[in-house]
Amino acid sequence: MNEFFTTKPELFWFILGLVLLLMELVLPGFVIFFFGVGAWITALVCLISNPGINLQVIIFTITSVLALLVFRNMIQNKFIYNKDDRSGEVEDEFTGKEAVAVDDFGVDRTGKVEFKGTSWKAESKSEITAGQKVIILEKDSFKLKVEPKK
Repeated sequence: MNEFFTTKPELFWFILGLVLLLMELVLPGFVIFFFGVGAWITALVCLISNPGINLQVIIFTITSVLALLVFRNMIQNKFIYNKDDRSGEVEDEFTGKEAVAVDDFGVDRTGKVEFKGTSWKAESKSEITAGQKVIILEKDSFKLKVEPKK
């Protein structure tokens, strides 16, 4: 292994980066990805020049940690979280959208609303009549919490 590491370090770092990136697909957390990027940067440096093993490890460590610190939140906010709400909740397809009440319901009883062609159980703190448009406040399992559209 040590011989392989010293004769073809760029190949070692490239394979390590690939393994780390593939592990990111299996393990949650979006952290391992940046160590894969650090390994690929180290492979690129090894391809261009011939740093020693200690310098390779230092390059890998510094680039991985820097990439993690600088880009993780930016990438998560761009691709995972709602652009308008940075509180950490994942954007859903229900909250804030409009639905139509199928039957009458209100404070003491649940009813049904139609949203995107599907009927959903619904509850509201206000009286809702059949045919009335409502705004979805949140989705709780298979039930929608709604309010009348103003």
